[in-house]
Amino acid sequence: MSAPVIDVGVRSRAVRARPRVPRPLAAAWQRMLSPLVIVVVWQIASSAGLLPERLLASPVKIVTTAADLIQAGVLPSAIATSLQRVAIGFTLGALAGIGLALIAGLSRVGENTVDPLLQMLRALPLFGLIPLFILWFGIGETPKVALVALGVVFPLYLNTFAGIRGVDGKLAELSQVLRLRRSAMIAHIVLPGALPQTLVGLRQSLGVAWLALIVAEQINADAGLGYMINDAREFLRTDVIVVGLIVYAIFGLLTDALVRLLERRALSWRRSFLSS
Repeated sequence: MSAPVIDVGVRSRAVRARPRVPRPLAAAWQRMLSPLVIVVVWQIASSAGLLPERLLASPVKIVTTAADLIQAGVLPSAIATSLQRVAIGFTLGALAGIGLALIAGLSRVGENTVDPLLQMLRALPLFGLIPLFILWFGIGETPKVALVALGVVFPLYLNTFAGIRGVDGKLAELSQVLRLRRSAMIAHIVLPGALPQTLVGLRQSLGVAWLALIVAEQINADAGLGYMINDAREFLRTDVIVVGLIVYAIFGLLTDALVRLLERRALSWRRSFLSS
């Protein structure tokens, strides 16, 4: 028997006509697969009685509780309060971290003055500072914002400082040849050269900001996500606790995605970075 003849043109057209899932969409589904499997197993274990509600509420119960909290206005109010605290604290900490990095990174005298103090403060645990912050600032909003700002300072300082010191020295020589002023050199050479490292520090500091907020809202808070979680702990409401933790996680992912988008825009000239 003769072998069947295959029309290569028809076959290639069929392959081309086959619909393909876009790579970003396929990657998104792959990233969502393992969390979905965990949620399904979690719900099955709860429904079968293997996971008691006093230890961990079921996903269905958590969704129902979240809807009730939204309808009652409790969750939106807590989110607004926590967002205000983290926004103010992050802004103050970012300005301080970048400013101190410029002072330390642009001169040896600045480094010898600023760096030892920040390295000592960086070793202190945030929980250990809570009693002092209460004595210094009371129990209002100030100690909460100060804790968030302090947590934000160090990642931005360390990364921006490393970025400034990593700028090519030949660019500084070029600025001297062009007779650029110091302010122009910082604006056009130092800051753009340090930008990749600064953005890394920005991502890290946003994560630290949310962690510091959890710690900060333990200080006699009467509003916010931390207060909602602590109040639920007193009544063993694991569903409310998990709702608060999920909100923290969602905002952490959203802020990280925002910085990654900023990286793509700000570092569009680094093609090797974008393709990796």
